[in-house]
Parts: sequence; C-alpha cells; structure tokens
Amino acid sequence: MTARKDSILTDATGWGGEPAPEGVRLQKVLAAAGVASRRVSEQYIVEGRVEVNGEIVTELGRRIDPETDLVSVDGVAVQLDPAKRYYMLNKPRGVVSSMRDEQGRPDLTRFTDDLEERVFNVGRLDAETSGLLLLTNDGDLAHVLAHPSFGVSKTYIAKVTGRVTPQVIQQLKNGIELEDGPIKADKARILQQQGDDRHSMVELTLHSGRNRIVRRMLDAVGHPVVDLVRRSFGPLNLGTLRSGQMRELTKVERGQLLTISRAADAGREGNES
Repeated sequence: MTARKDSILTDATGWGGEPAPEGVRLQKVLAAAGVASRRVSEQYIVEGRVEVNGEIVTELGRRIDPETDLVSVDGVAVQLDPAKRYYMLNKPRGVVSSMRDEQGRPDLTRFTDDLEERVFNVGRLDAETSGLLLLTNDGDLAHVLAHPSFGVSKTYIAKVTGRVTPQVIQQLKNGIELEDGPIKADKARILQQQGDDRHSMVELTLHSGRNRIVRRMLDAVGHPVVDLVRRSFGPLNLGTLRSGQMRELTKVERGQLLTISRAADAGREGNES
C-alpha cells in the first residue's frame, strides 16, 4: 500500500512544486495493475476499450482515483487495490471449511498460516467433500459469490452407487423435493458407467448454497455419493491444481470475479432505485 500512495503523491505534484490536477493518469493505473505496459494501455484507451465507472474513456489525459473509481478493460473488471488477495485451494477430504475448528479437526489454517494477510473461505465444503475453495480478504466479493440469489454456479463430479440412467439425470434437472424445499440441477450428465454397474460418475452444476445439497439430491434419487469433488466455482476451475495445493488467482481470474461482483452491485442499486 505504501508504494501505491507514493505513486499517487508523485503524480500529483507538478513542476516547480505547483499542484497538478488531482488523481493519477489512467494509463499509469492500468500499467501498475498489470494490465499492460503504459504505452499499450494508452492504445487501449484510444481504442475505446477502457471504462471508468461504466463510461468509455478515450482521452489520454484522464485522471482517476484508484481508491474509489471502478475500471474495466474489454468489459472485464481490473483490480486496483493491492491489499485484496484471492487464493484457490484444492481442499482435501477430511479438512473442515473453517479457520478454527472447535473440535480440533484439521482445518484451513494449515494452508493459511504462512500468509501475511488474514483470509477467510467463501462458502463451505463439508469435510468429506474435496475440491475448489476460494479464500480471500475481500468481504464484498465473498458475499456475492456465496449468496445463491446472485446465481454463481458450482460444478461437482460425484462417484455414486448404482447405475445412473438418463431418466435419473432428467429427474435431477426437472427438480426434486427435499425436506427443506424443492431443488433442481442447472445441468446434469453421466460421465462414466462402470462395467459391473456398482458405481457411476455424474456431473452436476447448480447455484444453490444449501447444506450438503449435492449429496442430498443424489441420495433422494437412489444413488448415494461415494466420493464428491467440486471442480468449478463461477468462472474458476481447479485445472491441474493438486489436492492440498493452493495458489493465487491470476489477473484474468481476479477480473472475472470482480466483474461478477460489480454486476451484482449494479443490479442491487437498480432494484433499490
């Protein structure tokens, strides 16, 4: 944060000690955020690919306040606050989604203790479910991603007992009734059948945040879960990240998440007006 404030102060002082216009040049902000070099950032601005607070900016002299203004390039949000951190963890089975487990079970601190900043998990995976878990110190983003009303989808791969038929898949997509209300999968498909019909592999995508919802859905249609992995969360995908490994999100991934968050904020403001 210190370096960022220093850059703002430097940019705000003119020749002979005369105050320069307030703010930082837009191309400088883009370069500092890692979007592109300052020269390429200038080209983006001239080409009309940069927006500030929802408005296209084409003049190179435009100055902004990185602390309050919202910037996007080609419709994708740009992260300007270096204090905000975002990590993807491939949570192993047997680890609870908590920063402190009162029962003494393995928790997320084994992955976060060495981080300089304090982060928290976005949503939860039950102890026996492995896969993608997002950790961040960005509370606003976490609220959007975790709340089912914003429709952020999650994709799971489940190994279940028995032979899953196309009729069962259609039932999951049409909707089933659980004790806490109806639920349906946004998408569902069979990935693999084993020759002895003892197990099947299925993929489910849904945006519900209800507790153990995938396990309860599959149990309700007669195919209890043997193993469950969350492969994707919104635009994020585990890819080749191994169980127990954690990495920071890429610039592109951060932009995708921030774009979702800003769209949700805009929608809330529209509903309130």
